[in-house]
Amino acid sequence: MSTRIGILTGGGDCPGLNGVIRAATLHARHSHGWEVVGIRNGFEGLYEQDYVDLHSHTVQHVLSRGGTMLGSSNRANPFAYPVKLPDNRVEIHDVSARCLEHLAKLDLHGLIVVGGDGTMSFAQKFIGRGAARIVGVPKTIDNDLEATEYTVGFQTSVEIVTEALDRLHTTAESHERIMVVEVMGRYAGWLALTSALAGGAHVALIPEIDYDPERVIAAFHKRHGRGVSYSIVVVSEGAKPKGGKLSVVTAADPTKQEKLGGAGQWLADYISQKTDYEVRTTVLGHIQRGGSPCAFDRELATRFGVKAVELIAEGKFGHVAAIESGKVVAKPIEKAVKKLKLVDPGGELVRTARGIGIELGA
Repeated sequence: MSTRIGILTGGGDCPGLNGVIRAATLHARHSHGWEVVGIRNGFEGLYEQDYVDLHSHTVQHVLSRGGTMLGSSNRANPFAYPVKLPDNRVEIHDVSARCLEHLAKLDLHGLIVVGGDGTMSFAQKFIGRGAARIVGVPKTIDNDLEATEYTVGFQTSVEIVTEALDRLHTTAESHERIMVVEVMGRYAGWLALTSALAGGAHVALIPEIDYDPERVIAAFHKRHGRGVSYSIVVVSEGAKPKGGKLSVVTAADPTKQEKLGGAGQWLADYISQKTDYEVRTTVLGHIQRGGSPCAFDRELATRFGVKAVELIAEGKFGHVAAIESGKVVAKPIEKAVKKLKLVDPGGELVRTARGIGIELGA
């Protein structure tokens, strides 16, 4: 009987997931002669026993495609799963034992879990409950997993935000406006700050540095005093003013994390109330997640997919593929979920921003 491995993609989608699936499938089949089964829609597919066989010909042309051919879900928490009852009521159940039963039936030599901090935390819990043959691949546009310097999907999102900033520069200058651009990132400012640097923004507000809105306005006054009548502001969805709160659209419940949004609009309203500047707000939203992955993410996804298969072949379970000093290495899965990787307020990236005059609000 042939050896078989599995792969699933959990959490929010991002560019590069198909590259991981492709690389893992090709390496497993070509180098080891293993069968590969895809589990659809993250851990939901494990609970529902929704699988698909992956072959070289089915993954050969997906490298440039965004999203994930296996589907995903950021609400498929197997430890707090919404179960529909016969009377159409929905109750939250811990279905992890059922998932473990289904995983045992698959009789996998190893399972590759591709995801962010939430998905990796589920994987760690399953390992703790006896599902030892799990390895991970870190993906998230937030780039907030401590185990790795880069996650799959982050660089493409930076490229997307940067292109948007390039386009907003010209219209902001033409109409002498303040353009406030809200980007994703949750509680980490990597996407906002990296994009602000690459896109020539004038203000960057990130979760790691609570900002003074009056200082932001003072930066506009200073620019106008030099004869520059427009500004580009990048606001992370997790940014908040000093003494203020996060902008939350939907509160967390047992099945999902809280949904952030509105930080950019709050700042725009404040500026409009306090000044005569003409302000416009752009929320890029899921545009940051969609579309074809950039070359960096295609390469990183391929390297991570191959590394995940190597970890299984070496019996190095309970680890994730990671980038360290430009090399792909293995890190314990606990390193991916122990704490979020945040921007250092005193670090090189922040110093670079300050050095070229980007206002950080504090």
